[in-house]
Amino acid sequence: MLSQLITSHLEQSVHNVINTLGPDSAEPVTVSLEQPANADFGDYSSSIAMQLAKKLRKAPMAIAGLIAAEMQQMGAVGGILQRTGIAAPGFINIYINWQVWAAHSFELPPGSGEKVIIEHTSVNPNKSMHIGHLRNSCIGDALVRILRKTGYSVEVHNYVDDLGNQLADTVAGLLHVPLAGEHTRFGDYCWDIYAAINKEYVQQPDMVHKRTEILHELEGGHGNTAWLGNLVAERIVREHVEEMKSFGIAYDLLVWESNILKEGFWSSACSLLEQTAVFIQEPEGKLAGCWVLKQPAAEGAESDAEDHQKDKVLVRSNGILTYTAKDIAYHLWKFGLLDKEFAYSEFSTGLWTTGLTGAQLPFGKADRVVNVIDCRQEYPQAMVKQALEVLGFTAQAEKLHHVSYGVVSLSPASAAELGIDTSDGKSSYAMSGRQGIGVKVTDLVQLMENTIEATRSDKTGLSSRLIATAAIRYYLLRFNLGTEIVFDFKQATEISGNTGVYLMYTYARAGSVLGKAADTVAKADAPPQFPAQLDRAELALLRQLSTWQDTLYSASLELTPNVICNFAHTLASLFNNFYSACPILKGEAASIRFRLWLTLRFRNTLGEVLEVLGLPKPERM
Repeated sequence: MLSQLITSHLEQSVHNVINTLGPDSAEPVTVSLEQPANADFGDYSSSIAMQLAKKLRKAPMAIAGLIAAEMQQMGAVGGILQRTGIAAPGFINIYINWQVWAAHSFELPPGSGEKVIIEHTSVNPNKSMHIGHLRNSCIGDALVRILRKTGYSVEVHNYVDDLGNQLADTVAGLLHVPLAGEHTRFGDYCWDIYAAINKEYVQQPDMVHKRTEILHELEGGHGNTAWLGNLVAERIVREHVEEMKSFGIAYDLLVWESNILKEGFWSSACSLLEQTAVFIQEPEGKLAGCWVLKQPAAEGAESDAEDHQKDKVLVRSNGILTYTAKDIAYHLWKFGLLDKEFAYSEFSTGLWTTGLTGAQLPFGKADRVVNVIDCRQEYPQAMVKQALEVLGFTAQAEKLHHVSYGVVSLSPASAAELGIDTSDGKSSYAMSGRQGIGVKVTDLVQLMENTIEATRSDKTGLSSRLIATAAIRYYLLRFNLGTEIVFDFKQATEISGNTGVYLMYTYARAGSVLGKAADTVAKADAPPQFPAQLDRAELALLRQLSTWQDTLYSASLELTPNVICNFAHTLASLFNNFYSACPILKGEAASIRFRLWLTLRFRNTLGEVLEVLGLPKPERM
């Protein structure tokens, strides 16, 4: 990577300067680089001299001069560094020889070879998916692509909670609530059934005991109710899996919560926890009779909140396991720390599922685990990590990562369109499956497809449906992870600006240019002679292209797919500016060759970006 190469060169220069001034004159320092917005101030710049001024007792400009001179004396790193300058109040400005850079083969740091399990989607199998679920899936799949691109071995899990309250409620509704209406999918029917049974609970509170009865029967795994639960969950999971295929999202393994229980995974985990001092049965109080994971005495008062108390409970007083208990057992298995194994069978082509019978396959035994779960699950995730720590598996606890993200809510306009009362003037409205409030993924895709179909003039390229799914995927990826997405129908269906449609259009535009000069492009793989003076638009595009590997590597470390979106939008904007400012197919032969090479380099890079984001690479739109 270019920045790593420059940073290493700069660090060695700083080290030499410090040693020259006296080895004890400064503590070890961290050298950082930034790319100035104005290329006049260098392709890269560092403020390290200002950081060292107090420790070295010299003026920043003097230190910057010493470091710049040392860099020049050390050489130009294979000719890539053209020159180094300094600027007040002490910046070191580094300029790249772009002709040499273009001929250099940069590679990402070698992959660790670690096996990473990424769990994402994990939607309750009780109704159709809504757009909040889809944000999880898009983030998870982007992380899968990023980590595979950077050298990790990735195994993708979708955890199916087929013993939870939500499935129990849907089963209760199917058994006790009559419902008629037009439904094309079973999941849509269950969407309405789930809302209907929750209305019944409000109107007839005594009905709630049905949920508890059904939960016991589901956990027992035998009898009519258990079989009905199995059939409902499997049918809906099949719909979920097919729906995600249209977004380019796939899984390696479905892990069923019921198998964790039936195969004794929790029993093994429980035996380990019983050997610690923090897993106890509460003798009195609100949690009397519950088995809980006790917290350190110094823990903040916030953990005493009712929701957090529930998260600490692993076994309820009635003997029913909580989600957190089964999650602890699951994660011990993920890291290969349990003396238990699943049997596996094919759920569909290329997708395996856990079961009571089947083959033995090398799933699990991860070096690192990444869970994509929304911010409301932060505390339960902390409980899983704590369980690993108290059992002595601190190395594994450090390699358990919760990728938290903000929930998706509805804008006032979108909420009103769904019939929600917005007279209270809130800035956003939460979706609620219990109330039947939300935007189904299928409905959103259809709305987006209709909008695109009605506005496009050329319909010979990608299908409107494929454009729609790509646009939705990008929309859900481009926000910072912690941001709550206030979903608005109008905004989501826009096809200009920072959108997936804009990226795909720009990729197709570059392909069109290259197609018009096929003979010249065939010779453009090797960089041509660069012009003596680069146009500002050419230089800006080159500088952005040079940061692709750094951006990808950073996203893999920080688990932040949105930074790839930021890079992609900037790259596409800079190419379109270059396209407008610099005639590519007109002018002198040398200029045409260079600009075609730059266009090809751009298209190849944007193609990699689109693959990482899970978007198509269209020849035409």
